[in-house]
Amino acid sequence: MEYYVYILKSLKDGKYYIGSTKDVNARLNYHNAGKQRSTKHRIPFVLMHHEQHADKKSALAREKQIKSYKGGEAFKKLVDGK
Repeated sequence: MEYYVYILKSLKDGKYYIGSTKDVNARLNYHNAGKQRSTKHRIPFVLMHHEQHADKKSALAREKQIKSYKGGEAFKKLVDGK
């Protein structure tokens, strides 16, 4: 089953949120509806990046890797589309 890793940017505070899901659009709508407790005070969000993975395990590993970038050059390249 396909899984996705995604990066959202809050238009309120300019900070990013990194997650994984089976359906990127549904997840973006979920965040923007204020249903995610950890992000509801930061809405609205826009999708900055997403990438497809073959399964949940590989998507979670990639999510962890992106989170380890901590806003460095590799992270900036992802959100800038380079």
